[in-house]
Amino acid sequence: MVTRSEILIRGMVQGVGFRPFVYSQASRRALRGRVRNNTTGVLIDVEGMHEEIEGFIDDLKTNAPPLSYIESVECNHDLTPADYSDFIILESAHEGEQFVPISPDVGTCDDCLRELFDPHDRRYQYPFINCTNCGPRFTIIKDIPYDRAGTTMADFEMCGDCRNEYEDPLNRRFHAEPTACAVCGPQLSLSELASAPLAIAAGDDVIPRVREMIRDGKVVAIKGIGGFHLACDALNQRAVERLRNRKYREDKAFAMMASSIEIIKEHCAISPREEQLLLAERRPIVLLQKKSDSQIATGVAPGGTHFGFMLPYSPLHHLLLKNLDHPLVMTSGNISDEPICYDDEEAGARLRGIADYFLLHDRRIHMRTDDSVVRVFQNREMVVRRSRGYAPAPVRTEFRFAKQILACGAELKNTFCMARDNNAFVSHHIGDLENLETLRSYRDGIEHFKRLFHLRPEVVAYDLHPEYVSTKYALSLDEPLTKVAVQHHHAHIASCMADNQIDGEVIGVAMDGLGFGTDGRMWGGEFFVADFVEAERIAHLAYAPMPGGAKAIREPWRMAAVYLQQSFGDEFVDLNLPFVKNSELRSWPTIRSMVATKTNSPLTSSMGRLFDAVSSLLGVRSVVNYEGQAAIELEAIADLDCGHAYEFQVKNDTIDAAGVIRSAVADLLNNVAPAVVSGRFHRAVANLIVAIAGQVRAERRLNRVALSGGVFQNMLLLSEVCRLLRERDFEVYTHSRVPTNDGGISLGQAAVANARIQLGRI
Repeated sequence: MVTRSEILIRGMVQGVGFRPFVYSQASRRALRGRVRNNTTGVLIDVEGMHEEIEGFIDDLKTNAPPLSYIESVECNHDLTPADYSDFIILESAHEGEQFVPISPDVGTCDDCLRELFDPHDRRYQYPFINCTNCGPRFTIIKDIPYDRAGTTMADFEMCGDCRNEYEDPLNRRFHAEPTACAVCGPQLSLSELASAPLAIAAGDDVIPRVREMIRDGKVVAIKGIGGFHLACDALNQRAVERLRNRKYREDKAFAMMASSIEIIKEHCAISPREEQLLLAERRPIVLLQKKSDSQIATGVAPGGTHFGFMLPYSPLHHLLLKNLDHPLVMTSGNISDEPICYDDEEAGARLRGIADYFLLHDRRIHMRTDDSVVRVFQNREMVVRRSRGYAPAPVRTEFRFAKQILACGAELKNTFCMARDNNAFVSHHIGDLENLETLRSYRDGIEHFKRLFHLRPEVVAYDLHPEYVSTKYALSLDEPLTKVAVQHHHAHIASCMADNQIDGEVIGVAMDGLGFGTDGRMWGGEFFVADFVEAERIAHLAYAPMPGGAKAIREPWRMAAVYLQQSFGDEFVDLNLPFVKNSELRSWPTIRSMVATKTNSPLTSSMGRLFDAVSSLLGVRSVVNYEGQAAIELEAIADLDCGHAYEFQVKNDTIDAAGVIRSAVADLLNNVAPAVVSGRFHRAVANLIVAIAGQVRAERRLNRVALSGGVFQNMLLLSEVCRLLRERDFEVYTHSRVPTNDGGISLGQAAVANARIQLGRI
């Protein structure tokens, strides 16, 4: 008996080849009907034998296209048969509530790569080749439903051949919205300045020219999928230093791109899981252990133990790196601390003093998006920066958001989050909200997410810090919103819990640089008993002044001097330590007066600042050029095969570091190597975490530990903490899907606000 069913599929099902997949499955089972995109997903009207329809639905659930995911399948089997004669794909419908997850930008698929390098294919060496399984998505979409008219590809009218492919349900490019070819699509141009094209005849290939420029030591700004890269030869020390100086990026590592895994293996040790991530369609930058015999210029990643590598993810990259036997620096196209450039005119103005040449194209980028950064921790992907390839795919949660929520995130490494149903749309990486350009990018991103997902937030969550730009933004909103302040470190723990899809109380360990506490002081070395609703502070690092405020972050020697004074009194200046003889310490009388009079010396319990102090004390780093540098370099020299560990003293709820500092000084006076001192310090912090977790377990009968905060980007520390906790049968939770640093804060804010709403606390 013929029956007719209506099937609504929600999830990431637009722009991923889902309708052609539905068409092929229906045709295989001789079913008839219609399929179309609508503003909530994919709507199928199908009729045929009942058992065939049931099998068809099972096929949709189990064999969906690789870039899709199905959130729900809603069926109505009681429709009157319409006597359809065939199965067709209809134009998208625009009625009703508009809410459809959008695919991130993904790397070029194998089919497109074969065509790209096939001399007999009409898209041979066309740098914008794509299909329904790959290519730009988020960066070109202006609105949903995901149709060409709603993307920046609307600027290009398809030629007859592309139109035939686009309209053929059996073609891989059926409704592939960015589809194009050399006849009708975007084109490359090469210029010395963004506004002055070089004299290159039509049809000439600019790629060999760019390769030659890079080989000659030039810096080339390359317009990609989500913005500009700055590229140079990674083996050319002079070119690397030239780029570093022009970009005002003194020490922070540059990312690199290589044409193959084999080339990366010449410079890095790669585990099977790391190789898998490098090859994944998301194509992130993967942090990899350096090899000691690598020939990469020392200026690429000074002072670190890892390189950040990625493989080509756009056809332009594949063409540029084809048969290239060494890696290129491929770093964000910006001046340090500014957002990545994505507009030609903007790039011409901001990158003119950095790049020698510009490789441009005329496909507009609607939303700038940096490269994502990941690493592997205990064979599990750990996202360090979540952006291209990941955003705007939602972070799925076990709990449901009772209302639509905008969480505004933190100040550094900012992301925002918009949440509804079981979806937390954590934004692409915005950056540090410390200048007008980044603030503009932040505001534009929020408005784009509202428009793209047709979200109307009813609740806004924000950080307690009154001076955070994200907090000021939240408080400035004059819409009828419920506003919820969430303490920074509670958001860290809630983020870790949401990341791991757990609920209930945990022992929360939040360690980072700074976060505004409920007592008005700057926290950062905290232990909690926490759930999504509340976080009870159980213990914390003893407060220490930060003389000069933010200047103490940029100049870690100030924190070292403070901790020495707390441990030895003013007599520390008589210690026979290289640190005491440093020229910076000439300022100590002024610094001491600031501390004594509490002038611009806010108190902090930050573990990050203690890492800074020890780094400076050991002569590793007394002045930093980027956030976290002192701690990163302290980790790089640490030797955990160091004998005994130092010990913190815990009195009631306060953790005293004086004993650790005194022990470190004693070792230094006895000529113990800095690597050993660093190792003993790392082990002391790990032992402290385990000891307090043990006390809380005994008192509260809790066995789950959630670790969050920027300090846990330290893999040496994190590995040791996890090992010791698991040896004692704790359940340990670390971040994976969102960063442990402040890039994950927005997810935690949304989770806390939601929990309080559900309990009627707001």
